[in-house]
Amino acid sequence: MEITDLLMATHNNKASDLHLSTNNPPVMRVHGDMLPLDMPPLDAAQIKQMIHSIMTEQQRSDYERDLELDFSISFNDDMRFRVNAYNTIYGVAAVFRTIPTKILSLDTLKAPEVLRRLCHLHKGLILVTGPTGSGKSTTLAAMVDHINQNFNKHILTIEDPVEFVHKSRRSLINQREVGASTRSFAKALKSSLREDPDVILVGELRDLETIQLAMTAAETGHLVLGTLHTSSAPKTIDRIIDVFPADDKEMVRAMLSVSLEAVVAQTLLKSADGKGRVAVHEIMLGTPAIRNLIREAKIPQINSMIQMGSKLGMITMRESITRMHEAGMISSETMREALMSGGSEDEGGGTTPAAPGATKRPAAAANSAANNSF
Repeated sequence: MEITDLLMATHNNKASDLHLSTNNPPVMRVHGDMLPLDMPPLDAAQIKQMIHSIMTEQQRSDYERDLELDFSISFNDDMRFRVNAYNTIYGVAAVFRTIPTKILSLDTLKAPEVLRRLCHLHKGLILVTGPTGSGKSTTLAAMVDHINQNFNKHILTIEDPVEFVHKSRRSLINQREVGASTRSFAKALKSSLREDPDVILVGELRDLETIQLAMTAAETGHLVLGTLHTSSAPKTIDRIIDVFPADDKEMVRAMLSVSLEAVVAQTLLKSADGKGRVAVHEIMLGTPAIRNLIREAKIPQINSMIQMGSKLGMITMRESITRMHEAGMISSETMREALMSGGSEDEGGGTTPAAPGATKRPAAAANSAANNSF
């Protein structure tokens, strides 16, 4: 079987991923479930031939040297995949992630209204976080598309690899790919400050230098969008601060308190009808109260402040999951599993988690949070 046949089957079955692994049959992930195909296991030589057939000569050389490689491929106008080729103890392996060729709008994604407001900002740092496969890239693509459709700006993206391909509408969009059009996120970010951007999308904040440059860009009048593999707003802030040496942490907290506009943590849950997945979000906005907590290293109190800021569009992951269940979007079993796996985490540093459906909003505190206009 040719790799194009497997990718066509992946597309036709609306699978999010195709896995090829030595001594195993191909496996598709459909609506979150891993489903092996009814065909014989593939050996290392078969898989190697498949992935070599879609690589350039330079990519083959890089893969053989580094034993792993990220790249993207397109077939026709409606099939695009992000590829990670790697090696296991048994031999060659690869994962093909489906990238929608049509960029979904915020309306189509049924994204929270606050995400549209964030697109109207002129500067600051917006982070979309979550585990691999949680739809971070899809959300960011929708936000970039919203800016592209509604504002006259210069949007610069730095990705590894480029996933969603944007066409300039009202905005001018330039997309750079690590490896193909720049050597690293850090080098591209340094260069970006001399390229007159209004909006900079950084595919992943991977290291100290990239994070520092992103915060600097946000402080100097640019709107910076980026991703991190964290599951909540407090953990996102902790992750950023922990990257820096101990002597720099106070300075970083001060920088972050000024530049951070929002953290949108999201994950995907199986829909109630079993025919798809829906996104649930935790949303933290950079209100004066939140900024003060970051500056004073009182991160454990952020979750309580998110609960109090519901009028501004903030929401905890627990409440988002509960609302999805109340709306009939997810089943009771899915809700219980999600809450047990992290949605019920107490990020408030001592606050007892509320029962599903309950929301703690002390009146005075809620009014105080609402007065901190976003």
